[in-house]
Formats: sequence, structure tokens, C-alpha cells
Amino acid sequence: MRMKISSINSAAATVCAVMVCLLSSLPSFAQEAHVGNLTGNAKRGKENYQRYCIFCHGKYGDGTGDSAPYLDPKPRDFTKATFKCRSTPSGTLPQDSDLYDTISRGIHASGMPSWKPLTRQQRVDLVAYVKSFSPRFKEEKPGTPLTIPPEPGTSPESVKRGGDLFQSMNCWLCHGKEGRGNGPSAASLTDSKGYPITPFDLSGGTRFKCGESDPGLFRDLMTGLDGSPMPSFADALQPDQAWDIVHYIHALQASAKGRIAETTVEPKTEMKSQ
Repeated sequence: MRMKISSINSAAATVCAVMVCLLSSLPSFAQEAHVGNLTGNAKRGKENYQRYCIFCHGKYGDGTGDSAPYLDPKPRDFTKATFKCRSTPSGTLPQDSDLYDTISRGIHASGMPSWKPLTRQQRVDLVAYVKSFSPRFKEEKPGTPLTIPPEPGTSPESVKRGGDLFQSMNCWLCHGKEGRGNGPSAASLTDSKGYPITPFDLSGGTRFKCGESDPGLFRDLMTGLDGSPMPSFADALQPDQAWDIVHYIHALQASAKGRIAETTVEPKTEMKSQ
């Protein structure tokens, strides 16, 4: 009889443990988001998540949706609450506005498009639902946003200093000497989940992972892109040095455009017959 009761208690404990695991893996609809004068609601956000986001990010927000195996880079795993595009220090949670901006802007050179066709309220609701996948948003506060000082004017001297820093800080090991993402370390890089990841081609245009503005580039240098090999240089660079690197990146873009122009062949015109 005692053995029977013990078996029943053991089975009941197992069921309870399974239920706790299942419940803990489900998002909490109590989560909110605040962007400007808008308040996001996770329950409303779930509807649009299931319509637009689930195919890449998955039912549980872990980045394992049906389309995930075919995407490079891989979809973000929301359960880790680790985000590349933030205004906050490396290792801290993003502001709600950071997530909203990412949803609105998209992630350049990835499978993440801009969702500006959705209303502002729908995007804020999505932020609330995305936050519900990780308990970190209940346990921690977002980091303090980085203060971005005014950008000084560019100059040949600033570009030269930025180029020297690009070399001495070993940016070229990943991004390459010409910023084309083909440095000697590029082939061996992986993200925080072990997936291969390609360094960004800094010379290939005016758009970057987290936007296209100079303050955005400054921010990325100082906060890093969490979840990727791109670290924060907040402890290694002074603000004026970070601006010098921003100006050097623009010089890399101009140099790449010059190479393209030099290799462009004018079409031959046919001689008219007499």
C-alpha cells in the first residue's frame, strides 16, 4: 500500500513539474511596452506576431520558426533578451523604443524587413509581446541610453586618425583592410548561438545593421551588437575617437564607389554604315 501511494505521489510530482515547465515557457500577457504616448499590450501583439513573425521567430520566440533554417543570419531568439540594436550598454536590456525602432526599420542585410506598414500602435503591441518571451524584462530594468555628443565636422585629419584606430583596434581583422567584411578572421566568426556570421561590409553602401545615420554608427561602436562578435568599444574609445572612426567608414564607402567607377566600361556605340 505504501509503495502504491509513493508511486502515485511520484507521478503527481512529475506531472506538476511538467506543468510548471510548460507554463514557464509560455509568454505572459501582463507585459506592456511604452513608446512615446503609446502603451503596448502583449495580448493584442500576439495576433500580429502569429500573422507576421512566427514563421521566422517561432511559436515560442526562440528563433526556430519554419523559415529559420533557410535564413542567414538566423532569426533573433527573444527568450535570451539579447538584442543587437540598442541605445543601452552591452549586456543590458534595450529600451522599448529600441525594439520599436528595430521593428519599424528592419535589420539591413538580413531576413528582417521593415514593418512600417503596421500602425504605430500595432508595432508597440508587438514590442510588448516580444518582451513577454523572456523573464528578464520582469526581473531587470533596461539600461541607461547612451548619450551621443554632437558630431564634429569631418576632415582629412579626422579620417586619418580614424584609419589609424581602425588598424590599432583590430577592426580590420573582421571587416578587412578596405572594410569589405573579408578580414582574416571573417571565416571563423560565429554568433552567440554558434551559427556562422559574416562581418558587415562597411564599404557597400550607406545602410548599416541598425540604421544609416552617423549617430547610429557612433552608437553601434559604443554599445556593440550583442549576440554577435561586434563588441562595445565604450571602454576603449573616447567620443572624439569614435567620431573619427565614423568619418573613416565614410571614406571607405567613398573609396569603394571610386573603385566601381574606375571599373565601369562605357558602352561602345555602333558605327553607322555609310
